[in-house]
Amino acid sequence: MMQPQIILLKEGTDTSQGKPQLISNINACQIISEAVRTTLGPRGMDKLIVDGRGKALISNDGATILKELDIVHPAAKTLVDIAKSQDAEVGDGTTSVVLLAAEFLKQAKPFVEDSVHPQIIVKSYRKAVNKVTHKLLFIVKSYRKAVNKVIA
Repeated sequence: MMQPQIILLKEGTDTSQGKPQLISNINACQIISEAVRTTLGPRGMDKLIVDGRGKALISNDGATILKELDIVHPAAKTLVDIAKSQDAEVGDGTTSVVLLAAEFLKQAKPFVEDSVHPQIIVKSYRKAVNKVTHKLLFIVKSYRKAVNKVIA
């Protein structure tokens, strides 16, 4: 006979589930992306960050800004972890990764609000990745043929 599952949560922990929680997660990630959006590109602006002890930091580096933010929302923390992974692997592109992930979530939000199951949304994104990959390979092959004709 199976025993009932016991889950211990800290006092005040949000236990919401389903569509409202998904929308909350998307909104939290949107807020994180808005914090670094204006730092991107050659016209990127600096951010002034003051911590709890009054220490000021000025930066336009997405990784630095995300490191300094005290983020408690689990989905938003995941977005920051994605940026940290990008920084560790490549050393650049943290802001772009955050903005790209947030944009994918933004585009998925109306489908979540319309009660489309998240698995269907993910399946659609995977299908789109396959189509884009095939199209890019086609473009590369066409480009190589054109270059070979010019060289020959």
